[in-house]
Amino acid sequence: MKYGLIGEKLGHSFSKEIHEMIGYYKYEIHEVARDDIDAFMKEKDFVGINVTIPYKETVIPYLDYISEQASSIGAVNTIVNVDGKLYGHNTDYFGMLALIKKNNIDCKNKKVLILGTGGTSKTAYAVVKDLGASVILKASINNEIGTITYEDAVNIHNDAEVIINTTPVGMYPKNDGCIIDINKFSKLEGLIDVVYNPLRTNLVLNANKLNIPSEGGLYMLVGQAVYACGLFLDKEIDLSVIDTIFNKLKNDKENIVLIGMPSSGKTTIGKILSEKLNKELVDTDDLIVNKIGMSIADFMKTHTEKEFRDIETICVKEAAKMSSIVIATGGGAILRDENVNALKQNGTLYFLKRDLELLTPTSSRPFSSDLEALKKRYTERLPIYESVCDVCVDNNQDINFTVDTILGDKK
Repeated sequence: MKYGLIGEKLGHSFSKEIHEMIGYYKYEIHEVARDDIDAFMKEKDFVGINVTIPYKETVIPYLDYISEQASSIGAVNTIVNVDGKLYGHNTDYFGMLALIKKNNIDCKNKKVLILGTGGTSKTAYAVVKDLGASVILKASINNEIGTITYEDAVNIHNDAEVIINTTPVGMYPKNDGCIIDINKFSKLEGLIDVVYNPLRTNLVLNANKLNIPSEGGLYMLVGQAVYACGLFLDKEIDLSVIDTIFNKLKNDKENIVLIGMPSSGKTTIGKILSEKLNKELVDTDDLIVNKIGMSIADFMKTHTEKEFRDIETICVKEAAKMSSIVIATGGGAILRDENVNALKQNGTLYFLKRDLELLTPTSSRPFSSDLEALKKRYTERLPIYESVCDVCVDNNQDINFTVDTILGDKK
């Protein structure tokens, strides 16, 4: 391996795509077990590597040189091999700084709460200190020296103005996690979560609901990779490439989620989008049918709506964890907040708004099997569709108009 990433579990990593989009070299993902890290570092069989959990501190004793910044932080995420000597750096610092600035989060003279105590928390501490934070606190689940408990964070330090999550809580595949209730923080002005898969953790989504500037860690990941590339090659890289790669990667990874009434065209439009974008189409009703082993109409003859919705939630969350797909949802999928949250983690929700007179009742849809049932559902659900969607699309015209509207929004 000449260039690559080492860590213990890397199945979720986007680093290979990012570095190869920068375009100078082949980049490999290399999982290293804890028992093997000593041999790996002593062999020095690489030109440049990035280092992630849990080795950002482990690698330090193997280095011949460590930058002043990495030394003060106490964590290394980039190592360059120069004629057999290992040089350690911390480009996470520049990535986090870029992420904070991108979201216009002002840390000067502010109280900052950092969640977690690992290597990335040390980076966050260094960044906000340099940005002039007046008070910096770290929250720990282990009651470590120099930290506060999460209970004290919520009950005593709920006047924090900036929160930075450096823990893996909420990261794929455990997307449901949320490390702290930000509704308790009445003065919160900005939130950063270093988790980048999913694109938006529940923590970020909760901040969005409160109109608090917030973002996940994808921009930081791209930023640190660009700086690392410069160190690998010992050359200056045009930093505008950070925005270019971030926008392209986010657009590619983000799901297109179609919501709307039964017979509004979600599956049909989903198939067209799938073909045009070369993205897999996942229909949550199909997932349900596969799980229950019968049609939804047959299932509803012997089961309650709650039993159906419980299965639907399982299937929606299964689809929502995927990335770079088109999702066609059942008409009632948006009735549960947990479904909407799951879909928003990796997706943009497009409401295919179609007038009632253009919708068609059908026996295969038990909750809108006749005109009266359809009217009732339409009245109940319309305000929900409009409130949870990211984009409302007029779907009363030619189907190609709807498709072109969605494709235009994705550019």
